[in-house]
Amino acid sequence: MASRHQLGEPVVVVEGVEKSFGSFSVLRDVSLTVRRGETVCIIGPSGSGKSTLLRCINGLVPISKGSIKLAGREVNDAKLDKLALRRDVGIVFQQYNLFPHKTALQNVMMAPIHVLKQDKAEVEERARKLLAKVGLSQKLATYPGELSGGQQQRVAIARSLAMNPKVMLFDEVTAALDPETKKEVLVTIQDLAAEGMTCILVTHEMGFAREVADHVYFTDGGVIVEHGSPAEVFGNPREERTKGFLDKVL
Repeated sequence: MASRHQLGEPVVVVEGVEKSFGSFSVLRDVSLTVRRGETVCIIGPSGSGKSTLLRCINGLVPISKGSIKLAGREVNDAKLDKLALRRDVGIVFQQYNLFPHKTALQNVMMAPIHVLKQDKAEVEERARKLLAKVGLSQKLATYPGELSGGQQQRVAIARSLAMNPKVMLFDEVTAALDPETKKEVLVTIQDLAAEGMTCILVTHEMGFAREVADHVYFTDGGVIVEHGSPAEVFGNPREERTKGFLDKVL
């Protein structure tokens, strides 16, 4: 699909990245570029290195070889301020990782107050707006255990947005959700993408990827097998491995 907005300069540049755990190679010579305002979906079978790549982009996992630049800064530079990196890259996992003893509002407020040392009143105002943005303005004082899985995932998204990131990473965020709550979360992500947030999603939701992505990467065995627009990858794949995968999942 054509982008919903003008894409800007490259924000994430991955070049020749390799990652091994012992003798097991997870990523092999992976390169990709994500521009400001772009939505990129990474698809492929389980165990193909997709989630590891996201963790490498935000510095949770160090790479074995290659380069990852975020807004021009080398992620694996030993001198890089990891706090600055965490501010620039929000990541939402399959597990919600919310603090069970904190309300939805408190969960969203914690990092800006305790990590960024921002003014509490300003943080609260922003947190309320973010929870309204993800459709949870009626759940500010609710604890995670009283929320559905989809609602908890939307709190997790609001919590990541509270750091004002340049890029949002989503790692199979709907995998544990039932169909009804899954849709709530996908609509939230779609709205973010439409507003111009730079998003990288690892997803098994092929219909969603086809609809929301500007660019799709198909990975298998730690390599990027094929990439292109959704129309190209889903509608007219070039590689037999891509065709075989899509025949099974579509």
